[in-house]
Amino acid sequence: MSLFDQDSDLNMSAALEQFIDRTVSIIAGDGRILVGLMKGFDQLVNVILENAVERVYSKEHGIQQFPLGLYIVRGDNVAVIGEIDEEMDTRIDFEKIKAKPLEAIWIPQ
Repeated sequence: MSLFDQDSDLNMSAALEQFIDRTVSIIAGDGRILVGLMKGFDQLVNVILENAVERVYSKEHGIQQFPLGLYIVRGDNVAVIGEIDEEMDTRIDFEKIKAKPLEAIWIPQ
């Protein structure tokens, strides 16, 4: 069975549809962590994020957040998508969290 057969496309669409207009975190294949309001996606899992930020982890400086604005994540670089609890997220002091950045899972073509 192909990853892109009709049934898997429908399953993927149904799974991603639940995240529309919700704040999500995307772990990218290259190790980046992107957070934003998911506005859309296509059949290749290209994802549109509004008010996106990249969270950069550091063992020395805590988590820094860099605004990206409206941002498209290529589907071949999406490893994981998950919804963020916005209330809990706003209570986190990211500058106090120190952690090693993720390494690349794979390098997109």
